Amino acid sequence: MGALLEQITEWLKGMLVDGIMNNLSGMFDAVNRQVADVASQVGSTPASFSPGVFALVRNISESVIIPIAGMFLTFIACYELIQLIIEHNNLANFETWIFFKWIFKTFVAVMLITNTFNIVMAVFDVAQYVVNSSAGLISGSTAVDAATLETIRESLEAMELGELLGLFLQSFIVQICSTILSVAIFVIVYGRMMEIYLMTSLAPIPFSTFGNREQSHIGQNYLRALMALGFQGFLIMICIAIYAVLVQTVAFSDDIIGSIWGVMGYTVLLCFSLFKTGSLAKSVMSAH
Repeated sequence: MGALLEQITEWLKGMLVDGIMNNLSGMFDAVNRQVADVASQVGSTPASFSPGVFALVRNISESVIIPIAGMFLTFIACYELIQLIIEHNNLANFETWIFFKWIFKTFVAVMLITNTFNIVMAVFDVAQYVVNSSAGLISGSTAVDAATLETIRESLEAMELGELLGLFLQSFIVQICSTILSVAIFVIVYGRMMEIYLMTSLAPIPFSTFGNREQSHIGQNYLRALMALGFQGFLIMICIAIYAVLVQTVAFSDDIIGSIWGVMGYTVLLCFSLFKTGSLAKSVMSAH
């Protein structure tokens, strides 16, 4: 009877060890894929990220938004002309050069609207250069290598059945959490690109306000917001680089379950940091 119970125990231990090893070997694969994909995604301009979506946004903007921006520009130009005339004591102190000034400012405003997408792309080209230059910061991997897995298996085989059961349940929970966190990373990175497309579609309207000093703060804040979105990619790269360094410091062979939860904590910290990059970039650029 004792031999039978011992065989059953060994069989259960073998099943639990295999289950734990399977969880450990694959639990960070989803996070690894997202982390490895971050550099290429955040380093892409709106035009290169999804040419089809960008062409759609540009076509809608040029067909629908630019006419509205033209109406805004007409109103601002008329208002600016009235202000210039009033400033000279209602024509009592009239100087003809103010009309040349008005024509020049209106011409510049029209050129800005006409070349809106060129200016927007220039902002993201600069941001792309910065992000691609920092891509080398990402080093290492969060995956458990073969040598470490072999050492872990030896440690697991020396454990009792109760310890293995608890470790299996915890590794299973961590595996599910890692999958959820990988989805969160995907949402953050792709959500940033969606925000860029939405911002780009309305670009002609804030650009139409540069012709007037009182209203130009709209366009200036818009440009700051664009730069914040562009350089948010750089902050994301910094977060990934720090995460890779922190994960490399974890030693799985010493305390298996403690190491698992340690990496889990670093992954949660990564997601929290990625969520904060947007507000931090806007804060640095004074955009609101």
